[in-house]
Amino acid sequence: MVTNSRRDFAALERRRLQGARLFAQGETQGAVARALGVTTAAVNHWHQAWRAKGVRGLKAAGRAGRKPKLDAKQLAQVDRALRAGPDTHGFRTDLWTLPRVATVIQRMTGVRHQPSHVGRLLQQLNWSRQRPGRRARERDEAAIERWKTGRWAQLKKTPGADVPGSSSRTKAGSPNSPSSGAPGRRGAKRRS
Repeated sequence: MVTNSRRDFAALERRRLQGARLFAQGETQGAVARALGVTTAAVNHWHQAWRAKGVRGLKAAGRAGRKPKLDAKQLAQVDRALRAGPDTHGFRTDLWTLPRVATVIQRMTGVRHQPSHVGRLLQQLNWSRQRPGRRARERDEAAIERWKTGRWAQLKKTPGADVPGSSSRTKAGSPNSPSSGAPGRRGAKRRS
């Protein structure tokens, strides 16, 4: 009986209680560990708690970790506020940043969060991180297209571009190859 999630506390408690039933039937700790698919160290802890406090010692302790600062109602309120847009909250650009979202959360709920944690809250609300495309506001698509077809085409064309060339020193087309008649390191005369 292996659980899918380490955070499924009810399933973990059921597994411990099943171990208690096996202890009561006289099973060894090793047999209980094999039957439930857990380590013998875990079963040893369970057995000690079961002997000391009975089944009550194997009950779940409650939720793990710190309680969230914002409840579901407050998160829904924040979600609605974010959907209204940054300009609604007095920001000059139409872009949400983590510090801006943290400011809105603090204004609405009185709870202060670090911007790094705000990213986790946004994931919880199913918001995705997006970066705006870097484009100038003054961008003129028609002028860009004219430049690409006119000037760029001229710049790309180099003299002799229609003749295949080589960057290899061992090929005949290379000015540095010894077999070519062109002056190069090997083809040039040495100075005395």
